[in-house]
Amino acid sequence: MTKDQHNQPAETMRDGNLKATIWENQGEKGPYHSVSLAKTYQDKDGHLRDTNSFGTGDLLRVAELARSAYHRTNEIRREMQHDRDPADANGHDGERASRREAYQTKRSQGGGGRSPVPRRDATFLSDRFTPEP
Repeated sequence: MTKDQHNQPAETMRDGNLKATIWENQGEKGPYHSVSLAKTYQDKDGHLRDTNSFGTGDLLRVAELARSAYHRTNEIRREMQHDRDPADANGHDGERASRREAYQTKRSQGGGGRSPVPRRDATFLSDRFTPEP
C-alpha cells in the first residue's frame, strides 16, 4: 500500500444520504475489512458533514445498507482469497468445507440446524384483517 492509498476507502456504498464505507486494514494474519456507517447532512453554513447518529426513520435503510456492506466485504474477501489461491475459489479450507457438508447432510436428513420460521408477508397479514364496512 502506497502512502497515497493510505486512509482511502476500498469502496463506498450509498443509499441517498446514508453511506457505508468499506476500509481495508492490515493485521497480523493479513488484510481484513471494517465498515463505517454515516449520514451526510448540510450544516447551517452549507458545508457537507457526516454524522454517526441516525433518526428512527433511517434505521431500516441503515440496516439494509449494513447488510449490503456485509455481503460486499465477503465478496471482496473471496476475491482476495481467489487471487491468492485460485484452486480454492470459495475461500474455504478443506476442514471448513467438510464441516459445512456434514451440517448440510444432517439438515437434509431432518436433524440439527435451525428450523425454518415462516415469513409474514403482506398477503398473510391481509388475509387476517378485513376492513370494516
